[in-house]
Amino acid sequence: MFGGVGFMINGNMCVGTWKGSLIVRLDRNDYRRMLAEPHAKPADMNGRTMRGWVRIEPAGVATENDLAVWVERAVVFTESLPAK
Repeated sequence: MFGGVGFMINGNMCVGTWKGSLIVRLDRNDYRRMLAEPHAKPADMNGRTMRGWVRIEPAGVATENDLAVWVERAVVFTESLPAK
């Protein structure tokens, strides 16, 4: 999906890669708060901003701990979604 590698939970996209960045699925209610985090940007796919998705620049996932924090956030949210 999105021309990169993606990981699903119960049929719902959770995290993936896109043009060298990590994309994570998060609660839309947390969207603005998450964009305030360092290295977090809107997930703009070819001119279309996908609300509920945040793109993390490579510097934001440079360490295992940084990566784990973003993946855990996405997993917690995606697990709350109904299975497809």
